[in-house]
Amino acid sequence: MSILEIKDLNFSYEKEVILKDISLGMKEGDFLAIIGPNGGGKSTLLKLILGILTPTSGDIKLFNDSFRANFSRIGYVPQNTNINIDFPIKVIDVVLMGYTESKKKLFGYSKAEIQKAMEVLEEVGISSLAQNKIGSLSGGQRQRVMIARAICNNPKLLILDEPTASIDSMGQKQIYELLRKLNTTISIIVVSHDISVILSYASSVAYINRSLVYHQLAQYKDRVIKENEHFCEVELLEMIGGLHG
Repeated sequence: MSILEIKDLNFSYEKEVILKDISLGMKEGDFLAIIGPNGGGKSTLLKLILGILTPTSGDIKLFNDSFRANFSRIGYVPQNTNINIDFPIKVIDVVLMGYTESKKKLFGYSKAEIQKAMEVLEEVGISSLAQNKIGSLSGGQRQRVMIARAICNNPKLLILDEPTASIDSMGQKQIYELLRKLNTTISIIVVSHDISVILSYASSVAYINRSLVYHQLAQYKDRVIKENEHFCEVELLEMIGGLHG
């Protein structure tokens, strides 16, 4: 099943070209990492996929249709979650915010929705914290809450923008191990600077720096770099054993 299909995508802010001739496909079960330099267009590409921005030209299809037709099938964890950790809101209430199609709600959420939220918290390993205030959690725990919020509506595609920013190395590994588990039932797109970590989990990598170079993560052993051939962190880490240790 096709999850994402981008064809001949271009995007400009006024006269400044941000993305040029981007074509990319993603199938069910894929784990796609998007990497590249700051200002290279990674976040812009996410906004285009999510329907926040409109392409200058080209086409984006999600599940063989438009974003608007598939809004409820996408879970999104932004880099800035906009959660005020000083606000006295409970973990369970944050997760319940993920019901994007729920017709809430003068009288609160249904028992079924609350039960589902608890099941999702169990899935991400923090059900015991359901009644805790969000501000009392560590950075890694809060990120698990945001992931739980994103998946409580049973999405088929989970998109995360820098999910391990400001989390220590142990917390980063735990988040990626969680994503590996979720990837058994959900397709995943992650924007990340943690290249050596992401290569241990992703099935493919899109290197974005205005244009795109796509990498299917196969062996790069005995690779000989030709003159003027693209060479980025993916090849370097693969060639020194960063993927397979």
